[in-house]
Amino acid sequence: MNLWLELLLPFVLFIFAGPTIHQQLQELGGLDNITATPPGWPVSDDTVMHIATGEALASGKTDKEAMLLEIAAKYKECMKDMEGRKPGPTSILGTDLLQPDKPGGYIIPFNPTGTGCGAAMRSMCIGLRYSTPEDLDDLIMYSIESGRMTHNHPTGYLGSLASALFTSYAAQLKP
Repeated sequence: MNLWLELLLPFVLFIFAGPTIHQQLQELGGLDNITATPPGWPVSDDTVMHIATGEALASGKTDKEAMLLEIAAKYKECMKDMEGRKPGPTSILGTDLLQPDKPGGYIIPFNPTGTGCGAAMRSMCIGLRYSTPEDLDDLIMYSIESGRMTHNHPTGYLGSLASALFTSYAAQLKP
């Protein structure tokens, strides 16, 4: 791993102050000195889960239950690729409860602490897949159900809907 990356990783997650982020960037030599190329550039847990969502959507499944179980299976599988990443406890708990080999195994219990933005950060591909006005019902259903697979609280899974919907609007060139 690049030295700058080893120095940067402890700081990039969960820093909310813009000036602090800019200061740390300058201490690393500025943006021009950062090379974001594989294999030394890691992707986040949310990126891994977003890829899993996209893979499920591209699986060719047409039955809604089969597609939801495929999404659940991809989420469980992608959790094996979290070493060095920082998945949140809500995502970890949710995926642990998924049972994609059983009918309805994508449904987990309501979680009163199942908030956060993880579901929103992996649903843009849903907005791309269901990007026409005629697809709106599927966009709503898949974004909410995939969000509930880990973030089964309205403030968690409704972020997934908003992210997918606004991505769909962008694809439609809606202002």
